[in-house]
Amino acid sequence: MKSLFKECQKYNISIWKCPHFLFVVMGIATIVGMLTVFWIIRVYDGSPETMIFSVFIVSMGVFIPGTFMVRSFEHLAEANRMKSEFVSIASHQLRSPMSAIKWSLNLLLSEKIGKLEKKPKEHLKILEENNNRMIKLVNDLLNVSRIDKGELTLKKEKIDLKKIVDDTTESLIPSATSRGVKLIFNSDADSVDIVGDDVYVGMAVNNFIDNAIKYSKEDGGRVEINLIKKNKLARFEVKDNGIGISKEDQKKIFDKFFRAQNAQSHQISGTGLGLFIVKSVVSEMGGRTGLESVVGEGSTFWFEVPTLVTSNK
Repeated sequence: MKSLFKECQKYNISIWKCPHFLFVVMGIATIVGMLTVFWIIRVYDGSPETMIFSVFIVSMGVFIPGTFMVRSFEHLAEANRMKSEFVSIASHQLRSPMSAIKWSLNLLLSEKIGKLEKKPKEHLKILEENNNRMIKLVNDLLNVSRIDKGELTLKKEKIDLKKIVDDTTESLIPSATSRGVKLIFNSDADSVDIVGDDVYVGMAVNNFIDNAIKYSKEDGGRVEINLIKKNKLARFEVKDNGIGISKEDQKKIFDKFFRAQNAQSHQISGTGLGLFIVKSVVSEMGGRTGLESVVGEGSTFWFEVPTLVTSNK
C-alpha cells in the first residue's frame, strides 16, 4: 500500500485522481459487483427485474471509478504535453545564444583578432568545452522532445555505415588518447550500405564509442569496435573493459534519463538521454539495440539495422 501512495505522490496529484489507486478501486468494485450479482441471482432465482437491477448496479460500480481514471489520465497527458512544449521552447531559445558564444570563442581561439597569452587561452578552452557540452545537452533535449511528440523524422538515403564508423572513430582518437584508452576498429566488409539519416546514425555511433571511452579503465582501457554484415543485417557493436552494468540496471539502461548506479558513483558526466535517443533512432530505421555486460569486466553495446537491398537486374 505504501508503494501505491508513493506512485501517486510521484505524479503530484491527489489519491482520488491517481491512476494506480483508481485501477485498484475499479478492480475491487468489479469483483464485489460480480459476487453481489451472483448472490442476488442465487437467492432470488434470477428474475428479469433482479437481473436488470443487478447489471445496473455493477455497471455503475465500474463506470464511476472508470470515469475518474480516464480524467486522471487526461490530466497526466496534458501535464506531459505542457512539459514537452516547455522543453522544446526552452531548448530552441537556448540554442541561439550558445551558438553565438561558440562562434565567438572559435574566433578568439583562432587568434585572428589578436594574439592570446597562455593563461587566457586556457580559460577560453575551458569555456569552449563547457559550451559544447551545453549545446549537446540542448540538442539531446530537442531530439527527446521530437521523439515524445512522434515527430522524429529521419531521411531515407543510401549511406555507408562503415565510413560513418571510420570517421567517428578517427574523430574520437584524441579523446581516447587523453584517457589512455586504445581504440580498435574491425570490419569484415569494404562498405556497409544502409538506408538512413547520416546525421542521426552518426550520433548513434558516436554515442556508443564515446560512452565506451568514458567508462573504460583509464591508462589501460581498450575499446573494440566491430562492424559485421550478416544475412540482411548490419551489426555495429562496441566493447569496452570498463566498470560494467549490473543485471538490474541493464533492464532500464535505454530508458529516458536513466543512469546506472555505478556510473553515478564514479562521477562520470552524463544526462541519461543518449542511449534513449540511440534506441529511438535505430527503432525508426527498423532495427534493434541491446547490450551484454558484467560488472567490473566491461560492456558490449550493439545495434542491428537492415542493409540496403540491391537489385540484380
